[in-house]
Amino acid sequence: MQLRPATRADVPAISALVDAAYEKWVPLIGREPMPMQADYEEAVRDHMIDLLFDGDELVGLIETILHPDHLFIENVAVAPARQHQGFGRHLLAHAEGKAREYHLFELRLATNAAFTANVQLYRDIGYRIDREEDFLGGTAVHMHKALDDDAG
Repeated sequence: MQLRPATRADVPAISALVDAAYEKWVPLIGREPMPMQADYEEAVRDHMIDLLFDGDELVGLIETILHPDHLFIENVAVAPARQHQGFGRHLLAHAEGKAREYHLFELRLATNAAFTANVQLYRDIGYRIDREEDFLGGTAVHMHKALDDDAG
């Protein structure tokens, strides 16, 4: 597996991967999830997007946003045919390493409560629910994970 930062040339592949990864949720929540609605030209310019390859195949990505006191995980997407193979966990571990590089000891994210498997995955790897709030006819779940400040 190989990780590399995304460039503008990757925008079509990013959009295609995100759409494929999230389309299964459309019938569940009755709309496109927010990552499917994002402007990836803008995201590549303004955020950090790391692409995960298995050989030449783009299998996943993680989009993060640097804040003064935490690293926010905006999006984690894994190609449908490659889900449940540990790529999502690998990307989340990469985000932890990235946070430590920036001397940050907290990661945050938000997800849809209807994505119960995702909420459970985050809980299984140490994320805690901070709050839930109404969002576009559903419920947004805000979570965080504290990192050990001497682990870097």
